[in-house]
Amino acid sequence: MRNAEFDKEAVLRAAMIAFMDKGYTKTSMQDLKIATGLHPGSIYCAFENKRGLLLAALGQYRADRVEEFQHFFSGQVPALEALKTYLDHIVQECISCEAAQACLLTKALNELAEQDDEVQSILIDHLSDWQASVADIFQQAITNKELTGERSAEQLARFFIMGIYGLRTYAQTHPEADIMHELATQLFTDLCL
Repeated sequence: MRNAEFDKEAVLRAAMIAFMDKGYTKTSMQDLKIATGLHPGSIYCAFENKRGLLLAALGQYRADRVEEFQHFFSGQVPALEALKTYLDHIVQECISCEAAQACLLTKALNELAEQDDEVQSILIDHLSDWQASVADIFQQAITNKELTGERSAEQLARFFIMGIYGLRTYAQTHPEADIMHELATQLFTDLCL
């Protein structure tokens, strides 16, 4: 049997958008065919089934988000300034209302985590790694005396991540830019106290 030739990253990113747009359950094989340009047989050959495509898409999403995160924090900018820029980027994603800018992890967590142990484990691992990365940035801010409060880097990271979850959820029903920026500013101000 001949292996199908396609740009795997492009296919996985297209599948991500389809899953973020409709959710896993409501995304049909026809939707995935249209989104990826692959026939269902090719999807089954490459990924075994729709669930396999979701798992691969989650892996690509994780890789993309890690690269994005590193981009925001790889320069010589002070940690708090980089966190503010990162938060502003997330707010822009929230107010865009485009499926491509949504959070696949949040969507999958809400829809599938309690139904699929493997998906839940993947999501928890990714979110835990993200939180640890954010805690590292807060630790830099503490070490560099950008923050002087009594909260630990881990406490600040949990609060920051919780705030981002809240912003993403709130934006689903209230994507008004001024409100989202106000909430993000309040979140950031509360972190700096």
